[in-house]
Amino acid sequence: MADNQSLKGRTAIVTGGSSGIGRAIAIRLGEAGAHVFLAGRSESALNEGCKAVEKTGGRATPIAFDARDVKQVQGLVDKAVKATGRLDIMVNNAGLEFPSSIIEGDPERWREMLEVNVLALLVGSQAAIRAMRACGSAGHIVNISSVAGRREASGVYGATKWAVNSIATTLREELENDKIRVVNIMPGAVATNFARNFPPAFVKGIVSSLGIQADIQPGAQLPPAVLDQIAAAGKLFLASADDVARAVLFAVTQPIELNVFEMVVRPQRALQLPA
Repeated sequence: MADNQSLKGRTAIVTGGSSGIGRAIAIRLGEAGAHVFLAGRSESALNEGCKAVEKTGGRATPIAFDARDVKQVQGLVDKAVKATGRLDIMVNNAGLEFPSSIIEGDPERWREMLEVNVLALLVGSQAAIRAMRACGSAGHIVNISSVAGRREASGVYGATKWAVNSIATTLREELENDKIRVVNIMPGAVATNFARNFPPAFVKGIVSSLGIQADIQPGAQLPPAVLDQIAAAGKLFLASADDVARAVLFAVTQPIELNVFEMVVRPQRALQLPA
């Protein structure tokens, strides 16, 4: 990785920072000089993520939290500001998908997607903007959306990402007179553990087609080393988490007068996923 200290002295929060895209974003921001607060559910995974950030020379702090709890999302911002005195980058990355038809879907799964993908993003953005204004930061709100938010008939998950895109556009207009920019990143298929809630046969089929043997269990996460293998073998139709992270780093290191608002990050070929 390149020696880049363009974010030295800045404070960043990355939700869903324990693995996948969030972990990769945290590593890139930390390498660029930011003090990164990694937020997620698994303390052990967060600690491993912090070690990965520190290996690049960055600073990282783990915070275990539940994205479905409004007070914990607000408290996450409070903890980062209390520790460093400021907030400059808020990456709303936490998200999940439970693929199913609407006719056969579980309303409790819908509720979880809405609370994590939409409500947590709203609450985190609101708390971050208030903190950035209070400390006079020239800040960035980064929302990790999805190309599903542009696709019709993309299921309940897609509906949450349509909401994210609308929220991002609304925030951009609300913040035009502030020193706070909004960045909306829409990844396509990425080699991460995001598909852990997909049917195991579907995931195993993709992994096996790449010549990789892995134990696929419902809801279980694949080790980072296996994900690296998948990303390398399937790079034509699977972007890497670092591809998304580099897009985020590019956007947040531009002059504050320039708003790199919307970026689609996808591999060369489309991968068809269930809605």
